Amino acid sequence: MKKKFCIILTILISMNILLLGCGNKELKKKFDVKTSTWEEIEENGKGKEVYFYGWGGDPKINKWIDDVLGKEVKDKYNITLKRVPMNIDEILVKLLGEKNLEAEGTIDIVWINGENFFTAKENELLEGPFLEKLPNGKKYLDLNDVELKYDFGFSIDGHEAPYGKAQFVFIYDEEAIEKFPRDHKEFLEFAKDNKGKVTYPAPPDFVGSAFVRNIIYDIVGYEKFINMEPDYEVVKKEIMPAIDYLKELKPYLWREGKAYPSTMAQLENMFADGEVIMTMDYNPNKASRKISDGQFKNTTKTAIFNKGSVGNTHFVAIPKNSTNKEAALLVINEIISPKMQASKYDPQVWGDLPVLDNSKLSSDERKLFDSVVLGDATIDQKVLLDKRLPEMPAKLIPIIEKIWEEELLK
Repeated sequence: MKKKFCIILTILISMNILLLGCGNKELKKKFDVKTSTWEEIEENGKGKEVYFYGWGGDPKINKWIDDVLGKEVKDKYNITLKRVPMNIDEILVKLLGEKNLEAEGTIDIVWINGENFFTAKENELLEGPFLEKLPNGKKYLDLNDVELKYDFGFSIDGHEAPYGKAQFVFIYDEEAIEKFPRDHKEFLEFAKDNKGKVTYPAPPDFVGSAFVRNIIYDIVGYEKFINMEPDYEVVKKEIMPAIDYLKELKPYLWREGKAYPSTMAQLENMFADGEVIMTMDYNPNKASRKISDGQFKNTTKTAIFNKGSVGNTHFVAIPKNSTNKEAALLVINEIISPKMQASKYDPQVWGDLPVLDNSKLSSDERKLFDSVVLGDATIDQKVLLDKRLPEMPAKLIPIIEKIWEEELLK
């Protein structure tokens, strides 16, 4: 009996050791960004594959991710960066599906912002907070900047890291335009003088929607929208002066406003072909980039209204079910390094506005940005920052687009 008990006890102890072993293995697998040191993150992140999901519609951006960022993390950490082009709506469906199945993630970094970030955060799809864990974040970012605390009005709480900045600009051919209008009133007269040669993409195109918001800001201001509740009637009442203006503008547009370009790409092609005399973009460096590519004429210039233009920050995040969070953190930390931010600031590479706080850069680091040739078509960054207006809360944007459709596509 005693022998039998000893055998059973030995078996139980062995099973317990095995269970403890499995438990320890599981603990090793589980990553906690709060308690992990950066040294541990570096050690565990090296030599991994990182899958970077996001919009893949721009060959230059794709090339920067593959050849510049990819090379940097390969050389520094032996990380293999694999870019997967996918629209954000599909990415969210994928993340939600994996969560419901309790499956290991196949996405390690996601390019995300605005309402899509809110959806992901509300559904607990994202790792965080991690922003303040990043050495380059603490060293080079102004972590108190409102643009790093809110994404289209949604509290970030450290669940995203800034990737780059965007700001709405007009692009025009100075051979065809003696002086670009500096406010909505001059813009209306400009459209009348150039009937059929001016238009904008139909919302919900991202840039077309930004144009409408820029007109709203120029006519009624932006302050009242920052904390506005997403109530259809409230929003409509406030934006109606701008909607009425767009109705007045409509007959002087391309095809008398009976049709609008459906995408930004279509409007760009129309401008390049001379069908219209202006276009617009959310990238202030786009004109210089297109000139260097030979797609726009050398006489192309960039402008904004005197009151300013809408700007926002785009971000990257880490899915909660990523299996390579340490490696993802290493890649994101490199994205916000001066070297990488300066490389994508170059219009011939990408032309994305940097996110770093200039006051935190050393003289040598500033030289990285000062040496970038922006081109004659680009507005000076200081002017842009001085004229930068905050984005509306994301929940207001679909309402504005719906009202635009109801009122302008009648």
